[in-house]
Amino acid sequence: METPLFQRAGERFIPSEHARGPWSPEAQHGGPPAALVVRALEALPADAPMSLARVTLEILGPVPLAPLSLTAAVERPGRRVQLVSATVLAEDVEVCRALGWRLRVTDLGDVLGAPEALPFPAPRDATPADADPGPDAFHRTGVEMRYVRGSLRQPGPCVAWIRLRRPVVDDEMPSPAMRTVAAADFGNGISSVVSWERYGFLNTDLTVYLHRHPDGEWVCLDATTHAERAGVAVAASRLYDERGRIGLSAQTLLVEPRASGLDATSGNGVP
Repeated sequence: METPLFQRAGERFIPSEHARGPWSPEAQHGGPPAALVVRALEALPADAPMSLARVTLEILGPVPLAPLSLTAAVERPGRRVQLVSATVLAEDVEVCRALGWRLRVTDLGDVLGAPEALPFPAPRDATPADADPGPDAFHRTGVEMRYVRGSLRQPGPCVAWIRLRRPVVDDEMPSPAMRTVAAADFGNGISSVVSWERYGFLNTDLTVYLHRHPDGEWVCLDATTHAERAGVAVAASRLYDERGRIGLSAQTLLVEPRASGLDATSGNGVP
């Protein structure tokens, strides 16, 4: 079994080097804590089968590569809809908070017709990302990437398949929703509109909408970043699995000149 992103130690989650982000060697990429949050939200009790239809993660500061604690709660109980929340702490400092809506699963039969088909080649037909010889980090050793159009190193819109290479917690199998939010946090990185070497574009949040429960290990992002000269941008991604479209994701971005000496690759964290 691959080394997980986190190992559980009582009520704390200890990140491995595979959770590291690019902006600082001491901070995590946003994907691992996002997956950890979804794990907690999906574990909350429900009176009927529920689907996590939306989750918003507010990134309140750099998530350190240090032990995390997490609490989750049902804020608005219900048999049809539930509002759920989670808080992530590092050394008693709140670093992330999340709100999500869980909706009751209802079988509508064939009334809506066939789902939107996959408009891109499957991951087996996409181009593997070039090897990156840098130190262990989420974008290098935590995920596998395959490109349909564009790439992490090429500014502009990008279509990429992303797959978790390792468990999120211990030897647990990640849920499809956990895989999806971890992949969705790459939207800003793969669709950058400025040079990685000269500019940072850090996301302050991540929102994922899922109108269909994801299926399988691979998640496809059709990502575009919209930016203006004021340094504010939005990265928007259409999300797919190998059966077709599953939802949308969005990130608010701060674009600014980079400090020297940072790892020019992928990830997030707010200074």
